[in-house]
Amino acid sequence: MIFPPQAAEGIKNVYGIPMKKPRALIFRCGSCGHEEPKWLGRCPECGEWNTLTETAVSPGSHAGRALSGGTAPRSLPLSAVDPQEEKRVGSGIEELDRVLGGGIMKRSAVLLGGEPGIGKSTLLIQTAAAAGTRGRILYISGEESAGQVRMRADRLGLTANLDRIEMCCTGRLEDILVILEAVKPVLIMADSAQTLHTDEAGPAPGTINQMKFCAYELISWVKDHDAALFLSAHVTKDGLISGPKTLEHMVDTVLYFEQGGNPGGGGYDGDCRFLRAVKNRFGSVDEIGIFTMGEGGLQVVADPSLLFLVRREGAVPPGIATASVMEGSRSLLVELQALTVPAKGSVSRVFSGSIETNRVSRVAASLEKHLGLRLSDQDLYVNVAGGIRINEVGVELALAAALYSARTGIALPAATAIAGELSLAGEVLPVRKKAAREKTAGGLGFSLFTAGDLKGAALALFGSVKLG
Repeated sequence: MIFPPQAAEGIKNVYGIPMKKPRALIFRCGSCGHEEPKWLGRCPECGEWNTLTETAVSPGSHAGRALSGGTAPRSLPLSAVDPQEEKRVGSGIEELDRVLGGGIMKRSAVLLGGEPGIGKSTLLIQTAAAAGTRGRILYISGEESAGQVRMRADRLGLTANLDRIEMCCTGRLEDILVILEAVKPVLIMADSAQTLHTDEAGPAPGTINQMKFCAYELISWVKDHDAALFLSAHVTKDGLISGPKTLEHMVDTVLYFEQGGNPGGGGYDGDCRFLRAVKNRFGSVDEIGIFTMGEGGLQVVADPSLLFLVRREGAVPPGIATASVMEGSRSLLVELQALTVPAKGSVSRVFSGSIETNRVSRVAASLEKHLGLRLSDQDLYVNVAGGIRINEVGVELALAAALYSARTGIALPAATAIAGELSLAGEVLPVRKKAAREKTAGGLGFSLFTAGDLKGAALALFGSVKLG
């Protein structure tokens, strides 16, 4: 007797062997990963022809449950939702909590990107050891062995709370899901997204389909089990997270680890590291985390106001200005360094890695228009001590003062912090949180300077307006 393919699992074949439930079949696009229940000649998502291939989906996966019927979904009135359900857990690292908006939000996914060797794995293992939770923590390593991770933990001096950290050295999604169901962790560290793979999304890890499929499965698991996920990712040579942009839309928070230079002051050893949020559903994207990388791993900078100031003996040289800037809720004093040299070609160039080149060009144009200071035949070099990248508009007046000082050879007054936004009409617009800037500047022995217009600022800072 032959049974049809849709026979139930309890039915046996002619040999008395129970029949397995057949695996569901879908057709997945090899170009964009779009799925269809039946074959089509052209993918409706990306428009490519003959890219849909037949793929077997296991009943345990989300796609398999959707195709097989599964549990009927249900809705819930918004008024019946408990606002305290999504609670935060302290990461144990103050600067990380600041960037995340107050701690790790439960049922959230965080994507951490950065250049190779910048400290992504170090931040993950330090967070796993210091997180303020009593539950189990699963560390998934697809790039290193368990012995290598343990050696890093010993080198960083992480001796406490190692018993609650479970190691999983594999990138195969099916194995990871089995371990998740067995351990039931409250915090998951996956290092990295490019090493995750599953047989259902193709044979090779690191592809667009693999990253999207595996990330979706892990994100769905943490949202169903009251956990949180940290997912590290590689970046391209342009500094962007490699892989599909869809990955950044799938997670709740996207963090970028940036490389800084040597600290300008404050007695800190090691290189600077800056942690920024470019997307955060549970907090602000204006906050910045500041670390130094040393032999003991990532160290939190207790007083970042001293980190970007260079202490000198004697007078300040021309081209140096101290800017008062706001990074989120924190006021910082940073040293701007400007240099002007005659252009070697017919067109002047701007070299600036810490401030946008378009902003430098606009400030230089305002100086040339309203003060008559010729900069169009000069190559402009701008740097910020410590390597921090400044995006706030309040740095523009200090940048103008540094360029003016470098071009004229007149040094700025000592112990003067400058803040202000420049308009194209030559006006100096007021800045936000002036009281916080004055408090920070006063605590370091500086006086805060602002002015009503560009010409008035030049007269007050340099005593005269030098043309040419």
